[in-house]
Amino acid sequence: MRERVLELLRERSYRLGNYTLSSGIETDHYVNCKPVTLNGEGLYLIANMMLDHIHKDTTAVAGLTLGADPLVSAVAMACHQQWRPLDALIIRKQPKGHGTTSQIEGHLPPEGATITVLEDVTTTGQSALNAVQVLRNANYNVDKVVTIVDRQDCDTHAIMLNEGLEFFSLFSLSELCE
Repeated sequence: MRERVLELLRERSYRLGNYTLSSGIETDHYVNCKPVTLNGEGLYLIANMMLDHIHKDTTAVAGLTLGADPLVSAVAMACHQQWRPLDALIIRKQPKGHGTTSQIEGHLPPEGATITVLEDVTTTGQSALNAVQVLRNANYNVDKVVTIVDRQDCDTHAIMLNEGLEFFSLFSLSELCE
């Protein structure tokens, strides 16, 4: 399973060139996981790999739209197939300007519930931490961040640990470059 996902990421997601990332960092290595997470095989495999890193007491998985949308949905479905309840939540970058003005979409668990944040690519960890902050502001316990690819541009483990979070990446950028 791991080797197949790595093959898909190398074929569909990894590019060499001159790029500026959303963090403002300039790089020769670009990773866009959407061509893999929007593919049935890739999403199925990644969801099952991520599921192995979600604690049993976790009530929901959440992530920032757009990169985490397929991930949280697929992980919730994979949990259902194992008769394990888990909801998916999608976090808007900004609260809606109408209706409920909610920033978190999905069936909201009770306050204090444990939620794991999922992400496709981690550069500085700031996007994941934005999601964590929204969830913590809503009185949820966020325990962990799981990402597909850690670009290794900074010490993400230390950054997350400083925020009281576990951090796990399925792959590192160096693995994609091999």
